[in-house]
Amino acid sequence: MKKVLVTGASGYLGGRLCHALLREGYSVRAFVRSTSDLSSLPPPPIHGGSLDLAYGDVTDYRSLLAACSDCQIIFHAAALVEPWLPDPSRFFTVNVGGLKNVLQAYKEAETIDKIIYTSSFFALGSTEGYVADEAQIHHGKFFCTEYEKSKAVADRMALQAASEGVLIVAVYPGVVYGPGKVTSGNAVARLVIECFSGRLPGYIGNGNDKFSFSHVDDVVEGHIAALNKGKPGERYLLTGENASFMDVFDIAAAITKTKKPWIHIPLSIIEIYGWISVLFSRITGKLPLISPPSVCVLRHQWAYSCEKAKRELDYNPRCLKEGLEEILPWLKSSGLIKY
Repeated sequence: MKKVLVTGASGYLGGRLCHALLREGYSVRAFVRSTSDLSSLPPPPIHGGSLDLAYGDVTDYRSLLAACSDCQIIFHAAALVEPWLPDPSRFFTVNVGGLKNVLQAYKEAETIDKIIYTSSFFALGSTEGYVADEAQIHHGKFFCTEYEKSKAVADRMALQAASEGVLIVAVYPGVVYGPGKVTSGNAVARLVIECFSGRLPGYIGNGNDKFSFSHVDDVVEGHIAALNKGKPGERYLLTGENASFMDVFDIAAAITKTKKPWIHIPLSIIEIYGWISVLFSRITGKLPLISPPSVCVLRHQWAYSCEKAKRELDYNPRCLKEGLEEILPWLKSSGLIKY
């Protein structure tokens, strides 16, 4: 069985990807920083596969190249996923510079057969009143967040590399959610916690937002399918049901038999709260849950079709209701919400 390098292995998606690859019998090298929280990684040994750690950073080329030793596959899942940071240049350092280093390591390491690159549907841009597919290229005229901009730039880099013969398959998850780490990469869990705690007393805006929601385990299976069935140079949307956050709260209320939010909080009010949160963030150093860039995201639609992935990868995403029926009891058992 081939040896796989997973960048971003300590992250929300990366950790679950390592678990799945080990279950499939792969030998996995988890590329992590020396300061990373490794709680999402399985403890070695794992039945059916082996796990070892390589310490470094995707922005440190020498450590990345060393981690590639004896590996045939790179899952490049490392990314800085935040709507706002006090130093926005970090998005390009990690999300663009990291991919650049992975592409260079692919050429220099000589043992790498394929790269599976985790992009994002944000890299393709918003969809105003329509459902888009892999043919959409970001117009590049306007970006809600620096994260979106960095992923769009990295996406063009990946496409250029593919045109030059690099064996890379790009996958584009939607809004990833599910059990696991409650981080910015699991925004649904964070908002559900805020809603059930009463800190978010109403719907966000009028419910006109449309996002494509992807359960984390479906996305992981999509990554493995991209390795086994994906065609180099192709792009695959690993998205799911297109719905609004109003739908999320309504479905959550129905599942838990609790009351739905009874008011709509205008985005203009949430944006003011976002500016205040950013001010406090600069003082405390703790990143805000809501910021003006995240409100900008909510003013647009991000609806995508995963029909190509279903057809070519046998991708089979669960519906939003099924996913929430799993995450809500997990949040309750974890003591994060009460109902």
